[in-house]
Amino acid sequence: MTGTIAAAPPALRFEDVTHGYHAAAPVVRALSLSLARGEVVCLLGPSGCGKTTTLRLAAGLDRPWAGRVDIAGRRVEDAGPTHVPPERRRVGFLFQDFALFPHLSVLGNVLFGLKDRPRRAARARALAMLGTVGLAERAGAYPHQLSGGQQQRVALARALAPEPALLLLDEPFSGLDTRLRRAVREQTLRVLQQSGVAALMVTHDPEEAMFMADRVALMQAGRVEQIDSPMQLHHRPRSAFAVRFFSEVNECVGRVEGGRVATPLGLFDAPDLAEGAAARVLARPEALIPTLAGETGFAARVVSVRPLGHETILLLGLTRPGSDEPVMPLTARVPGRPTCAPGDLLGLAIETDECFVFPDEGPDDTAEAPPMAAP
Repeated sequence: MTGTIAAAPPALRFEDVTHGYHAAAPVVRALSLSLARGEVVCLLGPSGCGKTTTLRLAAGLDRPWAGRVDIAGRRVEDAGPTHVPPERRRVGFLFQDFALFPHLSVLGNVLFGLKDRPRRAARARALAMLGTVGLAERAGAYPHQLSGGQQQRVALARALAPEPALLLLDEPFSGLDTRLRRAVREQTLRVLQQSGVAALMVTHDPEEAMFMADRVALMQAGRVEQIDSPMQLHHRPRSAFAVRFFSEVNECVGRVEGGRVATPLGLFDAPDLAEGAAARVLARPEALIPTLAGETGFAARVVSVRPLGHETILLLGLTRPGSDEPVMPLTARVPGRPTCAPGDLLGLAIETDECFVFPDEGPDDTAEAPPMAAP
């Protein structure tokens, strides 16, 4: 017997969705995005870029001006009459403040979303979910008796207990301290992978997005600037904004001549830019590799050394040949303990795989110093 098996519909699909809170200022602009079943997608971007509004549109808390929203193949929202309320969308929520009911026990909190099930089946499901997050033995405790990490796990168990088609997470780890945050997000990712539920998560933390997501949707001004796997987003950013968002960068400007851009940091290939076009080169701090002075054609004076344990940040001043006067501030990131001190003169090698060339559209609004042009 032969036949065609229809592909499963996306767990979530936005199609040309636009929405805002003032007529002249849309917050989300013609957004198209889909999540496969079991996929974790992180919405990442600066404050005001539309991340939380996108989450609210998926939840049904806001209605779009235009476009359509589907969940598990079912139309739940459009600009016409279709509007499925949040409680009927088969969507789970995990909020920044966890939103546990203080008067209910841990078990009672997880049972809250299972009221439509027979009592015995609901209790079994709730206890099973508490076991999944490692809190079965705290079923009788109350939220105030738990640590922040434990409260987050209870909230996760409650969100997943009804077996939603989609889980929405709004900055779920931001209320935890740095050390606890790492442990809790590792466990959260493991539970999400085991459950097979699709998850759309909002975060402002690039490291968190890279760790949690199968794909990262980087947003700017209501649009998705780039959506890719974390590896692809890091190694093949499609814009200067994408490079800048993940780390501070060293920037130079120049013009394309013979397919290359001359800058104070050397020549960089620019095969996609027209001859004579203004270009901007962005070099990540890890692109600058300190060497012994005189080993390369570039030298820099150490201004400041900032050890961070597993790595060291070097603030440098690039010097011109034959002069000790710094002409361009640079930031380098090197592994391990510092081997130099302020005032030292270093050579610099350039790792071109960590440098990117784009059309020059001006500096980042938050840049501390203007980029240097080639002499």
